[in-house]
Parts: sequence; structure tokens; C-alpha cells
Amino acid sequence: MLIGAHVSTAGGLENVLERAKETTSDAIQIFNQSPRMWRPTKYSEDDFAAFREGREGTRLQEVMIHMIYLINPAAGDREMQKKSLESLTHALRVAEGIGALGVVVHPGALKQDSRATAKKRAVKLLKEALARTDTARIVYENTAGSPQLLGLDFDETAELIEKTGTKRVGLCIDSCHLHATGYDVRSNEGVAELVDEIESKVGLDKLLAIHLNDSRDARGSNRDRHAAMGKGEIGRKGFRAFLSEPRFDGIPAVSESPGLGGKGPDKAEVQLARRLRREGRKARGLKD
Repeated sequence: MLIGAHVSTAGGLENVLERAKETTSDAIQIFNQSPRMWRPTKYSEDDFAAFREGREGTRLQEVMIHMIYLINPAAGDREMQKKSLESLTHALRVAEGIGALGVVVHPGALKQDSRATAKKRAVKLLKEALARTDTARIVYENTAGSPQLLGLDFDETAELIEKTGTKRVGLCIDSCHLHATGYDVRSNEGVAELVDEIESKVGLDKLLAIHLNDSRDARGSNRDRHAAMGKGEIGRKGFRAFLSEPRFDGIPAVSESPGLGGKGPDKAEVQLARRLRREGRKARGLKD
């Protein structure tokens, strides 16, 4: 498992690598622009080349981009569709420029539409964004179970992946979202059942990324409220089970939590995740 943190791009891409080093991250996630503004950050080919060159010889093995929060691929409003498509396309192009594995995407919110109509709109927009780019992948993230959001369960996510109709798609799972949906992510047996379901419905080859977030709310709450690792309902015991699942080996897993210091994911949390994984693997009788 490639453990790391979501880090800020403030000050430019050159600062991202320094933050990856500060947090001792093997994998990182970034926003390609301000997550609450439509205005894209303009990067040059020189910026991309410097980032790729700067990665060489570091411990950083994977980078992923998270789409900005304003995007709604399922939107019915034409202006929202236009802005969402342009923003997602920009994110995919940045991902290609820096050599990221892809863009983590929320499939969209229904608003007043039926699920069938919302899914059709979302798939059409996502396919168009892929058609406008070359290699970067769209990585669907599971939701916390709200009926207003697409990706309600792995059946629906599998359907979205299938209808997108390309190899350039994958799955990202979020531990908080899984817990909120009702999955048992706190025991070896529960995590094994979860991964079995992913394998049968989506395919483990599609599992490209993991978000490591504790939850402030009870299992099955359908509430997406992150807590620092070990400080929420999943707890340290739960993360020992989740992080030590053998079929997660090699997958980038980043924290998006408030962090142990309350200022976002940090070195202490990344190192705690590694320690909990080692302890969990030892308890399973696995060699690190």
C-alpha cells in the first residue's frame, strides 16, 4: 500500500513535491485548481516537465487529482454542464501533464431528476471529457449512501463504469463513505467481505485508489463527515484491519482528514497509518 496525504498546490506545482516530502508520502492527491472556484489554474508545459523531473529519485510513487467540488456531471442545467465539462477536461489534462494516475470523480447529484436520467447525463459528460483527452483516467469514488447522489452502491458504480465504456476508468473507495454506507471496515472479516464484493461487482483491477478517512458518525449513518485517523468511529483498531487487507497491497491510499494536528493530513497521520498497517499485518501473521 502506498500511503500518503492530500496536499495543497498553493504556490505552484513546485511546492507540491516539497509537501509530499514533508509528509513522507508515497502517494499524494491534489486539486488541480481552487476546489470552490471555476477559474482554472494555468500551468505551462515547463511546469509539468519540472514536476515530472522533480519526482525522480523521491519516494513519491503515485499522484492523483481530485475534481473540484463545483462539478456535477449529472447536472440538467446547460451552463452547469458546460462548466463541469470544461473543468473536468482541464483536470484530466493536468493529470496527463504531471503523470497522475487520473482524476477522482463524484458521479453527480440527481437534483430533481430520476436516477436513470441523471446517470445518462453523467455518463455522456464523462465520456466527452475522456474523448477530449488522451490517457488520464476517471476514477469513480463511492459515496456515503445518500439517495441524492449517483454511485449509491457498487452495483450502480459498476453500471457507470460499464456504460462509460473505456479502459480509462476505475474505482476509488473511501473508508468513511464505506462506514457511512453500512459496511464493516473495522474487522478483518468485514473488510474481506467488502473486497469480495468489489471483486465480484467491479473487479479488483479497477480499484485504483483509496481515501483514508475516519468517521465522526455511526456506521450506516449516510453522513460524510471525516475525522482524523483513530479519532472517529472506525478507530485505530478498525484501521489496523482496513489497512492490512492483503488485496490492498500496492494501491495508493491517501488521507483527506482534518489531520491529527487539525490542519489537514500531516506527517504524523501518514506515519500512524503505516504503523497501524504494520500492526494489522502482524496480527494477521503477514510479513511486512
